[in-house]
Amino acid sequence: MKILHTSDWHIGRALYGRKRYEEFGQFFDWLIGCIENEGIEALLVAGDVFDNGTPSNRALELYYRFLCRCAGAGCRHVVVTAGNHDSPSLLNAPREVLGFLNVHVVGCMTEAAEDELVLLDNADGTPALIVCAVPYLRDRDIRHAEVGETFEDKGRKLVDGIRDHYRKVGAAAVARRTEMRVELPIVAMGHLFTSGGQTVDGDGVRELYVGTLGQVRADIFPDCFAYLALGHLHAAQMVGGDESRRYSGAPIPMSFGEAGVDKIVVAVDVDADRVAVRELPVPRFQQLATVRGDWKSITGRVAEMKKSASSVWLEVIYEGAEVIGDLQDKLRELVDGTVLEILRARNMRLVERTLSRMAMEETLDDLTVEDVFARCLAAHEVPQEQQSGLVAAFRETVGALHEDSTLGEP
Repeated sequence: MKILHTSDWHIGRALYGRKRYEEFGQFFDWLIGCIENEGIEALLVAGDVFDNGTPSNRALELYYRFLCRCAGAGCRHVVVTAGNHDSPSLLNAPREVLGFLNVHVVGCMTEAAEDELVLLDNADGTPALIVCAVPYLRDRDIRHAEVGETFEDKGRKLVDGIRDHYRKVGAAAVARRTEMRVELPIVAMGHLFTSGGQTVDGDGVRELYVGTLGQVRADIFPDCFAYLALGHLHAAQMVGGDESRRYSGAPIPMSFGEAGVDKIVVAVDVDADRVAVRELPVPRFQQLATVRGDWKSITGRVAEMKKSASSVWLEVIYEGAEVIGDLQDKLRELVDGTVLEILRARNMRLVERTLSRMAMEETLDDLTVEDVFARCLAAHEVPQEQQSGLVAAFRETVGALHEDSTLGEP
């Protein structure tokens, strides 16, 4: 069976206030063409369909319209699992209706491992593939809190819970295959952070649990999986150098840091005897670029971009020695009347860094939540011996807030 692995669409995401619905629409048009041209029979979407748990009407319209178009493009099956950004209840709500379109949705961990199995058939109706559709596993689903447990205990329980769940689902798939007496390949899905995974500055990838304790080693996955389709990391990459265990990455750059990163979806031809994997490059639907340096360097680079007459969203970082107080006005004049648009400008010399231990020109966009908390500890002169415990409690609180924000419940 020919399958296509994608993830981390983040429909509804904005870039410094600029909505990106047109980009998402262009990506879906391209993806439909890709399905048709490649003869894709099943599409696997490994989490983070939406950017938050309460997507806009336009984001929902893009999603449902795309699912309706898949069948017409020759794709017989679509399997969608939830990521940490998704609301499980929102994804699950229409699954019975979507089932008539052969769209299979698993929004949250199920009580029985068998309920996360999806059997896909060939055009003639014969069984072709078993998919272990494992969604993002939430802390509350896989770990039971105990009084007096340490920070390390929590991390160990999380990893043990993830491992145990994949073992149960893998065993259920093998049992189903044995019962059917057909040597079907087994493909698994997941939304998690594997140890050694690569991220890109500003790509918005969250720590899933408490700090980095939710990162898991590649060896937790059962050997019965012919291919593992993962989501969560936005940079496409293999897990442990194994081309059959992959992150497809986000198909659209999530930040200016990803402007030069190649985006892909993964085509997989899988049967009982072999797995063939190909990376299909995704076009850049909106050009992003970072321009940095002194004023002469910035004006020169912008002049070159004007000649191309291409629409480009810019991040400008001024690093010259001269203090330019009206940088924003000068930049607006520089791109006025062109198809260039400056979404973010940073003036690194507006206030000398020596005035304060904290860079006064920094904004909250420049800091992570942990950076802000660290600044607070320093400002209040909290003793160093107390800081580790406070940081651990802070990370746990932030992790719980992230989970609650994706539930989509009142």
